[in-house]
Amino acid sequence: MTLRSVVTGVGGHLPDQIVTNHDLAKFVDTSDEWITERTGIRQRRKAKDGEFTSDIAVEAARKALAAAGRTPDDVDLIVVATTTGDLTFPACATIVQRKLGCPVGVAFDVQAVCSGFVYALSVADGFVARNRSKCCLVIGAETMTRLMDWEDRGTCVLFGDGAGAVVLEPMEGAGTTADRGLLGFALRADGTKQDLLYVDGGVSTGKTGYLRMQGNQVFRHAVVNISEAINMAAADAGIEVSEVDWFIPHQANLRILQGVAHRCGIAEEKVITTVAEHANTSAASIPLALDAAVQDGRIKKGDLLLLEAMGGGLTWGACVVRL
Repeated sequence: MTLRSVVTGVGGHLPDQIVTNHDLAKFVDTSDEWITERTGIRQRRKAKDGEFTSDIAVEAARKALAAAGRTPDDVDLIVVATTTGDLTFPACATIVQRKLGCPVGVAFDVQAVCSGFVYALSVADGFVARNRSKCCLVIGAETMTRLMDWEDRGTCVLFGDGAGAVVLEPMEGAGTTADRGLLGFALRADGTKQDLLYVDGGVSTGKTGYLRMQGNQVFRHAVVNISEAINMAAADAGIEVSEVDWFIPHQANLRILQGVAHRCGIAEEKVITTVAEHANTSAASIPLALDAAVQDGRIKKGDLLLLEAMGGGLTWGACVVRL
C-alpha cells in the first residue's frame, strides 16, 4: 500500500466588487475590445479597502473544510501560496490560522508567484504523504490589484483578487495510477529570466512597487516551458496526457491556455477556463478554477486532473491529481 495526499474538500472565494473592462476604460487608456481580444478577460474582482489577502483566504478555507466535513479544530498544517501577504511578516498562513481559530500546528507561506499553488501542493505532499499531517489546508490567495500601476495598460487590466483552497488528508492507495490523490509533479525555476516578470519594490527599494512584465517574452516562455513540465509531471505520475479528464491551467491569458493545450494535444472541451470572469489571480487561479468546475458538476470524484502554472521568477510547474 502507498500513502497518498488526497483532496477531500475544495473551496473558493471572490471579493464582492466586480470591475469590468468598461469600468477600467473610464480611467485607463484601453477598451473592452482591446482587452478581450488580447487576453480573453472581461472582468475581475477587486478587494475593498480593509479587505486583506488573509480575509479572502479564510473564506475559501472555510468552504473547503465544510466540503471535506472538517472543522478548523482538525487542521494541523496550513500552507498559503501568495505574493501579496498582509504584512512582510508574519506569514499569511499564521494570520489565517489565527482567524480560523485552528490549534497550534505548522503554518507557513510559499512564494512562487503564479506557480505558488502547484509548489505549495508539492510541499504539503511532503508532510501529508509521510503521515506528518492529518488535515492540511493548501490555499492560494492574492490581492494582486494592489500591485498594479494603473497607468500601465499592458499589466493593470490583467489581474484580479481571490482565493481558492483544498483540504489534503492522508489515505492509503494501491500505489497505482487509479489511486486518489497527488500522483506526480514537475517543478522548475529559472532566475535568469527575472526581468521578464517582477515587482519593482521590496525591502531593497523601500517601497511596495508595481508589477512589471514583458508580455510577449512571457508568452513565448510560457507555452514552451509549461508544455515540458506537463509532460514531465505526467511521466512522474505514470500516465499519458491523453488520459487526463480535465486540464486546469493557471488563468493568465486565454491565448496561453489555448497554446499550451494545443501543444500538448489536450482537447478544448477538457480545458477549465475562468479567466474571463476572474482575470489572473496569480496563485489563486488554479484552486478557484478547480472550485468553479467542482461546483458546477463538471469535475467529479475520481476524475484525473492536470494542473499547471508559470509565474515570476521565472517559476513554473505541473501536477497530476486524481480527485
